[in-house]
Amino acid sequence: MYNYEIILYWSKDDEAFIAEVPELPGCMADGRTRREAIENAERVIHEWIEIAKEDGEDIPVPKGKLMYA
Repeated sequence: MYNYEIILYWSKDDEAFIAEVPELPGCMADGRTRREAIENAERVIHEWIEIAKEDGEDIPVPKGKLMYA
């Protein structure tokens, strides 16, 4: 389990909840419910980190609540 901040909001255009992970560029997921969006985001966080490791990229340390959030 990773402790990255997840920003959750409703997207009228997508008709879904969107979960963004600002500390991991491009890391986001969606879902029909809040819970589903968060669960999907947690899965995508894991995948993002695995791919970054494979590519030799630095993995950001979770900082908790960001100043701009």
